[in-house]
Amino acid sequence: MPDTLTPPVFSALLAGVLISLQSVLMLTVGISRSGAGKGVGVDGDMKLERLVRRHGNLAENAAIFLVVLALYELLNGADLFALIVGVLFISARMLHVIGFSSDAGSHLVDIAGGRRLYVLMRASGAGLTALCSIALGLTLAISVTMTY
Repeated sequence: MPDTLTPPVFSALLAGVLISLQSVLMLTVGISRSGAGKGVGVDGDMKLERLVRRHGNLAENAAIFLVVLALYELLNGADLFALIVGVLFISARMLHVIGFSSDAGSHLVDIAGGRRLYVLMRASGAGLTALCSIALGLTLAISVTMTY
């Protein structure tokens, strides 16, 4: 670990990309709600449910990942591991967003043929998110344990 704390530059870059994506997803929910004349909830609307889950799932995963990545960078510097895990995480989240862009990916509706790709993208995005989070968490815990 460095003698001084370093700015979490990769975390900051990832945060900028993620907040932009989160805002776009939020707007898609709002536009869909407005167009369907719906307030809170989804009222059985599969499209709205899909958009809400896509937006919510990013929020559920991104915030804690960013905090842990920033802690890692503060303690270990902006090293290659931080860059790789950050790039993999945003790639995973994009796969998940794209997978959730169709009823095939979100509700497993009509998954024949090429529409199976949406299911694969959703599952790959979720799996890669989990792997990135576990790797980052364990790496941070080990580096702190070995240093302090």
